[in-house]
Amino acid sequence: MLTLRPSRDRGYADHGWLKSFHSFSFAGYQDPAHMGFGNLRVINEDRIEPGTGFGTHGHRDMEIISYVMSGALAHQDNMGNGAAILPGDVQRMSAGRGVMHSEFNHNAQGQTHFLQIWIHPSRQGIDPGYEQKSFSQAQKRGQLRLVASPDGAKGSVTLHADARLYAGLFDDQESASLALDPRRKTYVHLIKGQLRVNGYDLQGGDAAKLDGETRLHLERGLDAEVLVFDLSA
Repeated sequence: MLTLRPSRDRGYADHGWLKSFHSFSFAGYQDPAHMGFGNLRVINEDRIEPGTGFGTHGHRDMEIISYVMSGALAHQDNMGNGAAILPGDVQRMSAGRGVMHSEFNHNAQGQTHFLQIWIHPSRQGIDPGYEQKSFSQAQKRGQLRLVASPDGAKGSVTLHADARLYAGLFDDQESASLALDPRRKTYVHLIKGQLRVNGYDLQGGDAAKLDGETRLHLERGLDAEVLVFDLSA
């Protein structure tokens, strides 16, 4: 079964300094029909205005991924990590038994546009941790590149969760297929552009939820950037 989640149906919050679309219930947006999918809990599409950001705040027992589309996201945490997260980077922060961090857009000229993703961990109370890797456009062009996995396979960042994350870029005749375990769930989030997913046409911000399917096929992309989540049921 494939269920579409149109971009227009997402929650939205405008805080002035932050504009955010919520794929699942988050903060002031609450929808019992969209509390997550499998062990995927949050996908927030955030735009942070110049010179602003999230002050120091805490998380527990969550695998948090930041995926930057444009601009730069400055990260600081109480584990001693300080980094700029740039387009092409995948940052994983394991909150575990507790972590404090901040995220800012220090660019005085332009927005930072990124996805904040939360996935439930396989085990609670682990040591907090941090990892960041960069994946070039060439690695994602016309294919699904594994960027996060439980075992760090193929140079991906390591998730303490039963989930795998793929990223891809598709244009024109480029296509890709992925064999699916029908006992698991698959979530396709189209970041931008246009893309056909198992025969359905998606626009930027749209998503597709697959349950009980055996294959994912992506084709007919137009400046498409996509994330594919392989999730526990």
